[in-house]
Amino acid sequence: MASCYGVSKLLLILLTTSIATALPVTKAVSGQINSNSVLVALLDSHYTELAELVEKALLLQTLEEAVGRHNITIFAPRNDALERNLDPLFKSFLLEPRNLKSLQTLLMFHILPRRVSSPQWPSLSHHHRTLSNDHVHLTVDAPTLRLKVDSADIIRPDDVIRPDGIIHGIERLLIPRSVQEDFNSRRSLRSISAVLPEGAPEVDPRTNRLKKPPPPVPAGAPPVLPIYSAMSPGPSLAPAPAPGPGGPRHHFNGEAQVKDFIHTLLHYGGYNEMADILVNLTSLATEMGRLVSEGYVLTVLAPNDEAMAKLTTDQLSEPGAPEQIVYYHIIPEYQTEESMYNAVRRFGKVKYDSLRFPHKVLAQEADGSVKFGHGEGSAYLFDPDIYTDGRISVQGIDGVLFPVEETPATEIKPAAPVFKKVAKSRRGKLMEVACKMMGSRFTSCQ
Repeated sequence: MASCYGVSKLLLILLTTSIATALPVTKAVSGQINSNSVLVALLDSHYTELAELVEKALLLQTLEEAVGRHNITIFAPRNDALERNLDPLFKSFLLEPRNLKSLQTLLMFHILPRRVSSPQWPSLSHHHRTLSNDHVHLTVDAPTLRLKVDSADIIRPDDVIRPDGIIHGIERLLIPRSVQEDFNSRRSLRSISAVLPEGAPEVDPRTNRLKKPPPPVPAGAPPVLPIYSAMSPGPSLAPAPAPGPGGPRHHFNGEAQVKDFIHTLLHYGGYNEMADILVNLTSLATEMGRLVSEGYVLTVLAPNDEAMAKLTTDQLSEPGAPEQIVYYHIIPEYQTEESMYNAVRRFGKVKYDSLRFPHKVLAQEADGSVKFGHGEGSAYLFDPDIYTDGRISVQGIDGVLFPVEETPATEIKPAAPVFKKVAKSRRGKLMEVACKMMGSRFTSCQ
């Protein structure tokens, strides 16, 4: 009997083992999520900036595996916190390919591998481990009863709820200490170099001593070179723009400012021809944007459409004629209607430099306004201060200005020597006949 029981027990063990071997082992399926997942909700939510960072950090596969194992809680910063409130240097640091690990750590610092809804929020400070193996503190602010994660307020608790997770909206980005230290080390190392890229020292031939290097130009300071040296050469020389002055480049967004003032001209009305010349007929808009980016300031005397319509074909057909016309209407200073009127009231006549070197624009007071130019080719300040932003000033005028061509003085021929001409006495016909008959014996016939 005992032997039969032992045989039956052995058969039961073998049968159980064979069944266990035949049945597949059930494992958590990773990489497959349904449309009701919290990850799909994150990608389709109004947290677009965070969703873009998750895609750039190549974290979708990792998050899908985390959702397949357990519920998650996502602390999602609002878009403004990532667009405007984040340091641009720190954002560029995160988006560099070599700093992908720091970006992944930063994003996983906002995700808990468990579900924490607002009713489950601890009344006291409680540590929770994140997917980046760091810890965050979940607290409740006693006076306002506002939920907090570390030092950030929860502004939209339980914003998105799904079966496999939940999303809370927070006011700003959470930065782990490791990412902050990595950013600080990279920023400090950026200014360190083994060999400074300096040129060979120059010797002053007068003193036979080394020349002192010029002081560095701070950002936003006036340009070192005159504006004529920074302008592009003419199309007959080279189409490429000339290099800008020394110092930090592109401290100002000149292209955006030029685009803004051209849009202002179009919306103001009556200056479409001037805008068309700047953008379509010439490349002056691009050159003006580059000059403003380098730190120069400009005042544009913009003729209205009625004045531009008076231009003849001959005046515009010559090569470079539109550029020369516009150059004469650009003053390399920042002037407003008030400053120009005060100048002509005080000094009577004022000559402003123009980009059409060496010609200058004459300004004087006339009828309580400012008149530019000479004689019949003059123009009045018609629409003052169409656009003023501190770098570019646009003043509307009612005529097209042309420089006065300097004609050489006419040479004065030396006066011919004056000879005194003595008139001979005329003899009458009767006297001539008498002299022929009598000969030259008389003194009057000689």
